[in-house]
Amino acid sequence: MNGKNVSIEAIKMFKKVPVGTTSRLTFVDHNETYGRHIIDKVTKNLSLTTCLDIGCGTGNDLITVGRNNPNARLFGVDYGDWNKEILTKNQIEPISVNIESDSLPFSDASIDMIISNQVLEHTKEIYWINHEIFRVLKVGGLFYLGVPNVLALHNRLLGLLGVHPTCSKIISAHVRSFSKNDTLLFYKEIGGDFTDFDSFYGSQFYPFGKNVARFLSYIFPSLSLSIFFVFRKTGAYDGQFINHLENNMLETNFFKGQSI
Repeated sequence: MNGKNVSIEAIKMFKKVPVGTTSRLTFVDHNETYGRHIIDKVTKNLSLTTCLDIGCGTGNDLITVGRNNPNARLFGVDYGDWNKEILTKNQIEPISVNIESDSLPFSDASIDMIISNQVLEHTKEIYWINHEIFRVLKVGGLFYLGVPNVLALHNRLLGLLGVHPTCSKIISAHVRSFSKNDTLLFYKEIGGDFTDFDSFYGSQFYPFGKNVARFLSYIFPSLSLSIFFVFRKTGAYDGQFINHLENNMLETNFFKGQSI
């Protein structure tokens, strides 16, 4: 193979994308970022009657939940109703809510499982969002959280070279960073009285293809591009996320709710 052919093959490995949106590598399976094989594993042996997906998009996670729990009532929350038709077609009840300033339209302790997959990194109001999540989640219910990992192996290596982590560029839509230990600290410090950490997974091991990425993510989940947490609500929720803001001067105007 001559130099010209090598250059052509190298070009084929990349695609042109807007900066800060996704990887340019063509051989990376970007569906792995969402770890839907993990939500399939987590929900396969559950008996859910209700499941809520915050930031549901076109409903792929809920479709998986519904396949494993055909009698479950599925709710898809997003900001806007542009996916209403496809959600309804898949037996998902669409709800338009601004999760950073609105209450979820559900009564206290009424939902079996809540999903937030690749959403919280887009938000500022993490205290209000979690306040609403644990308000409506049943005692014994599960909170499934998927986020990009700022300490993924490739981000660590990029840092050594003075390159910013791919998941938290200013030019991108992401405004918050997550890693395994920092996320666990957040939920332990605020939610230790009413939550238990159930399980942890990884998906998408950049920059490898699907089969290698799944193997490496299974062995080294905390080095994966996406990390997934399952928390179980073990006791009554009494506003601890909002109380944390009241009791600590964080020097940021976090939203605490209209009536608080």
